[in-house]
Amino acid sequence: MKKRNKKFQKRGNNNSLSKLSLFQKSDGKFSKKCPLSIKNAPVIDYKNISLLKKYISDNGKIISSKITSVSFSKQKKLNREIKKAKILGLI
Repeated sequence: MKKRNKKFQKRGNNNSLSKLSLFQKSDGKFSKKCPLSIKNAPVIDYKNISLLKKYISDNGKIISSKITSVSFSKQKKLNREIKKAKILGLI
């Protein structure tokens, strides 16, 4: 009988901490609400530079909605307005 290669054997240590990773979603169903969809939310406009700068990294890249928890429709609008402001030289 051949012995199995040790690379392909399952490890016996199955504690919950070994399953955690930075890129895996946790089992909890906690999700933040969109900060631009609440009451009295600021208007997304290319002239509102202070709002747009919150959603831009130091390198000038647009931060993804997974990090900022902005809804899909608001993220699209943010992208458009940030690009307008960059073209006009406001950012």
